[in-house]
Amino acid sequence: MLSQKARYALRALVELASDPSGQATATVLAARADAPKKFLEAILLELARNNILTSRRGKFGGYTLAKPATAISFAEIIRVIDGPLALAPCVSRMAFKKCEACPDLKTCRLRQALLRARDATAAVLEQYSLADAVNGGATEILRPVA
Repeated sequence: MLSQKARYALRALVELASDPSGQATATVLAARADAPKKFLEAILLELARNNILTSRRGKFGGYTLAKPATAISFAEIIRVIDGPLALAPCVSRMAFKKCEACPDLKTCRLRQALLRARDATAAVLEQYSLADAVNGGATEILRPVA
C-alpha cells in the first residue's frame, strides 16, 4: 500500500513539475500539495539526497527537479520513499530476500502471483512520469479520501 509519505512526495513533485518557474519553496509546495510543511520538508530533503531534487538555500532558494520531469518516474519516487514496489521480499528485484516463513522459493504457491503483481505494478509506475501526471491531471487520484 502506498504510504501517506509517498503520496505527499508525489503530489509535491507533480506541483513542482507544473510550476512555470521550475522552482518552489517547501512552504509553497506544502500549501499546493496539501501536506504538513515540517513533514514535507523532511521528504524533500530525502528526495534531494537521492538526486530527484536539487535545493538552493537563501532568499531566492527553493527546490528544483534534478532532471527533466519526463525522466522521473513514479516508481523511482516511491522506491526512494517507501522502498521496493514488491509485496513480499522474495519477489523484489531491488531488495530480494527469502521470506522467513517460506520453506522453498521454487515450490511456493504464492510467489507466482506476487511476481505478476510486482511486474504489473512496476510496468505501470516505471512508465508514468511526473510529466505524464502534469499533462494528464492525475494528481487528484493521489489525494486522501475524506
